[in-house]
Amino acid sequence: MDLTVDAGSKTPPYAQVRDQVATLILAGELADQARLPAIRALASSLSLAANTVAKAYAELEEAGLVVTAGRNGTRVIGQTVDAELASAADALIALGKAKGLETEALIALLRTRLRE
Repeated sequence: MDLTVDAGSKTPPYAQVRDQVATLILAGELADQARLPAIRALASSLSLAANTVAKAYAELEEAGLVVTAGRNGTRVIGQTVDAELASAADALIALGKAKGLETEALIALLRTRLRE
């Protein structure tokens, strides 16, 4: 699993980790029951505090994308997005970029619309 964190981003590091892992799960790049890296190991590789990664994992679990089983670690709960929805997401991203929206602004727009 290749994750990166942009220290200069307006998006908090835990949200960057959460969003990248969620994308990998929904795209089917992380298989059902795949084990995520241990919190401390991932935190160390990303130069983050363990609590930052723990918060990302907790939000992924709350979203129903992973399950944590103590010493057995955190595992993916298999979910994929169908091709039509993935295509619509790609089109929205392309339109947002064409309109000059940064990633954080596009995500904020989606979160606002989902609350409505």
